[in-house]
Formats: sequence, structure tokens, C-alpha cells
Amino acid sequence: MDFLRPASWEEALAAKAEHPTAVPIAGGTDVMVEINFDHRRPEYLLDLNRIGELTEWQVEQDHVRLGASVPYSAIMEHLRAELPGLALASHTVASPQIRNRGGVGGNLGTASPAGDAHPALLAAGAEVEAESVRGTRMIPIDDFYTGVKRNALAPDELIRAVRITKADGPQQYSKVGTRNAMVIAVCAFGLALHPETRTVRTGIGSAAPTPVRAKAAEDFLNAALDEGGFWESGRIITPSVAKQFAELASGACNPIDDVRGTAKYRRHAVGIMARRTLGWTWEQYRGAGRTLEGAA
Repeated sequence: MDFLRPASWEEALAAKAEHPTAVPIAGGTDVMVEINFDHRRPEYLLDLNRIGELTEWQVEQDHVRLGASVPYSAIMEHLRAELPGLALASHTVASPQIRNRGGVGGNLGTASPAGDAHPALLAAGAEVEAESVRGTRMIPIDDFYTGVKRNALAPDELIRAVRITKADGPQQYSKVGTRNAMVIAVCAFGLALHPETRTVRTGIGSAAPTPVRAKAAEDFLNAALDEGGFWESGRIITPSVAKQFAELASGACNPIDDVRGTAKYRRHAVGIMARRTLGWTWEQYRGAGRTLEGAA
């Protein structure tokens, strides 16, 4: 196994173009586990740790550009107001040591359906900034996951950053596991209210071959909130609406039985998390006088 260590982003793109099978490594929290257990033996490892710009972020007027290697601990500390759903998800990632090393770019590159960042990214409506020597393209998060541990990157592309719209309303994240820390999700659910567009977005993890949105649940809730005048009045969402939303979210799952949980349990748990996160976010929205400042 050859070890490639570019000193700049341009060198990294050139190395990836010359060796398309090279596996990028930055935090190494996923890749090194697979290598240590001999589950993976790549011909080339492409070390990105010398490229400082990947650990930087920029807060723009309406979005955050998050470098691929920004660690979860930095998101928790510095971007809680702008990216509340992702900050909550970051809290659930493994241990403090892993949160200091791992980043969203690695989660996206691995594209495991159990990756903790995916539900929050789906709910927020992120875009993945992919680059090669041929140029840059923005991949909508909805189009990024193409199969079990597969993504839409071309062989010569690397993830440079993730562009995430700044929260304009409350966001929540919930994860089920066998314990509170150092655990792979049995299933996870992210929810984001977008009052500016009067829409709701969701994200489900570890309950289908890829991270998915509960689009039927979103469509139902968007219509119910609009037709019932909930956005304007801020009144409590009725139990029947919450129940239907939860059932539709559960129906969006396509899980399997494995050592962490059964398919039946995952569907049930996603429904419970959908109902609870809806309650939490809506209470934030109501209690904040329906402004982002109060919700944050």
C-alpha cells in the first residue's frame, strides 16, 4: 500500500487524477478501522492532513461553507446557531477523541447509511462541493447517496467542502443506540423547520440502504401546516397530524435485520423519533415568537 501525502489541494487533485483508486484519509476514523481489521486494503492512501483549508469554514450571509475536514467538535463549539441540527448530530458521534478528528467530509465519503451526519445534512438541504482537475461541481445532498456505501463522486473527485443553508428555524436530531456513546446508530432521524419557505425537511439514517428523506411525510406535514394556518398562528400541532406524520416517516424506511436491531424495530423507532422531533421543533418555533433568534 503506497502512501501519498500532497502538500496542497492542487497536488491532492493531481494525485487523485493519477491514482483514481486512491482512498482519501483525513480524520481516518472510518478508513483506519477498516484497514486495521483487514476489511480493506487499498492500493493507495491519499493523506489530506497537510491541506489546512479543509479544516476551515466560512459563515456567509445565507449559508455556511464547511471544509471537508472541519472536526465535529468545532461544529459543536462554533456553529451551533447556524447549523443546530448538525451540531446536535455531532454530539452523538463516538467519543471526544473521534469528534476531534472526524469530519463531515469523511462521513460523506464513506456514505454509510449509519453515518451520524447524514440525517442532519438531508434535513438542512446541503450541497457537496466536489472537485477534480476537471473543475468543481455542486452535488445536491438528495443526489449524493447512490447505494450502500456508494456516492455520486467520480473516481477522480475529492470532497472539498459542504455548503449548508443557515438555519432559519428550529432543527432537531434523534438517534437510537444500545447506549449513549461510542455506538453506531440503530436508526436516526433529523428534522428541520424552514419558516421562510414554510416547509419541513427530514433525514433518516440507518433504516434504508442509503440515508433518505421521508418525502411523503414532508408533503403531508407541509400541506397540513399550510391548510391549518399553523405557521401564522403558532398553535399546537394536533395529535392526529403528528400521528400521521410519524406513520408516513416510518413508511419511508426500508431497513434490514442485523445485530443492532430488527427491521420492525427500526420502523417503529423512526416513527417515534419523527413524532418527538416534530414536537420539540414546533415547541421551539412557538416559544420563540416564531423567530430564529429565539429558537437558537
